[in-house]
Amino acid sequence: MTSPVNSPENSSATASVPTQSASRYLQQLCKHWQHNLKVEFDAQKGTIVFPHDARGNNWVGDATVTLSATPETLECRIDASEPAQRDGLKGAVSRHVDRFAFREAPLPFEWRDES
Repeated sequence: MTSPVNSPENSSATASVPTQSASRYLQQLCKHWQHNLKVEFDAQKGTIVFPHDARGNNWVGDATVTLSATPETLECRIDASEPAQRDGLKGAVSRHVDRFAFREAPLPFEWRDES
């Protein structure tokens, strides 16, 4: 039997955000969240794990945000255990990136739900 924490993720969303500063924003966001969360990143890719019980929540499982930098876009993917968890992270990622991108914010996050 699988524990809830290790349940497969089943609610995803992606966004392709136009910016020529994707690598910088990716690194700033990862550095910002590495103090409280499990984060791995380099200049081109980052992953951030949000525990199922973060901020007093009790989601079915953990969620992962994956960021990839291209020369012209910041590719964002959220893999969550529930739609509400996914939707909360869409707002958190958008708000935080916009803080770092204040010179060109608000960036156009057009999230596409995959499940």
